[in-house]
Amino acid sequence: MNVVLDTSAYSMLRRGHKAILDVVRRSETIAISAVALGELHSGFRAGNRCAENTAQLAQFLSKPSVRVLNVTGETALRYAEIDAYLRKKGRPIPRNDVWIAAVALEHGLHLVTLDVHFREIPLLLIQP
Repeated sequence: MNVVLDTSAYSMLRRGHKAILDVVRRSETIAISAVALGELHSGFRAGNRCAENTAQLAQFLSKPSVRVLNVTGETALRYAEIDAYLRKKGRPIPRNDVWIAAVALEHGLHLVTLDVHFREIPLLLIQP
């Protein structure tokens, strides 16, 4: 299985969350979107352990099985589809999460998250 972590999944992975650890261990490739990286770095700067958290993230990103996925033109189209669908349904979710979902759909990856609002998006495969 190939997965993409959302911001909260990465944070919970660092805390040793069992279900997320299990998914990551079973995965061949672990991706993280540039959007989630931005959220993580922003959170690090707001906290008092920025250097430590940044170093841990760099170590994680240096693993051969981990890759960063950038936003593309295709991602933007998927973002628009998801956002329009959720607005029509009256169930909008945070904007950055729409981008993260769009990346997961674009690359056919399972999204690792504990955020239930992602379940509003059809065809999005979610773990755990």
